[in-house]
Amino acid sequence: MKKVLAFDIDQTLNIAKTPIPDEIADVLIKCLDHFAICPISGQKFDQFLIQIVNRLKERGVTDDQLKNLHLFVAQGTQYYRYDGKDWEQVYNYPLTDEQVAKITNAIETAARELNYWEEDKLKEGDEIIENRLSQVTFSALGQTAGTEEKYAWDPDCKKREKIVARAKELAPEFEYEIGGTTSINAFIPGMNKEFGMTHLLEELNVKKEDILYFGDMTQPGGNDYPVVKMGIDTITVRSHEDTCYALQGIIGVIE
Repeated sequence: MKKVLAFDIDQTLNIAKTPIPDEIADVLIKCLDHFAICPISGQKFDQFLIQIVNRLKERGVTDDQLKNLHLFVAQGTQYYRYDGKDWEQVYNYPLTDEQVAKITNAIETAARELNYWEEDKLKEGDEIIENRLSQVTFSALGQTAGTEEKYAWDPDCKKREKIVARAKELAPEFEYEIGGTTSINAFIPGMNKEFGMTHLLEELNVKKEDILYFGDMTQPGGNDYPVVKMGIDTITVRSHEDTCYALQGIIGVIE
């Protein structure tokens, strides 16, 4: 039997950049009684709280259950766990200011050259490129754009593939991965989900065969692909409905 259920977030547990729906929150709460639950995503810590933790609290999760929830932030280059009262940061591997500047310049230059820099579409206070400490993330329409606009912007990933190709020419010392609906994550080589999952194995003292991973970007070049390459059992989903259906099946067998 598996000991850990690990998840990408956007389009795996939710509609991109929105709080997880009731049915996902309810089935995750049931799973917390049987498994360590480990979301791992390129998002910042506060987005983990907004999209997952706060919704679980609204649906009645207990402090004891939250102790089985492990947050692997920024592709697992930051790790937070619950001590019964609050979230504590266990580790963090931030980029230097110089590295952030190089990545930011490469991605912005690439997007502008390709006419994919759409600053005029940003909502007030939003930004296209965000420093997430251990990675830099490009979000073509910003973080707060509407869901329909995000899904329509680059459904086949072709725009982001072009941006990545050009950014690699400008700053080849970094890695670039496509994620979510409009995002590109950039980081030091090796600081992807393989890094995060390797630390998950160490922190939770489990083996690869103890983990079942859910993700929507499991194809080569997708931000879930490093997990596949590690040999961890993976279920490819296309929506949170797929994930919910699978989890309900798992709980049905256990209970």
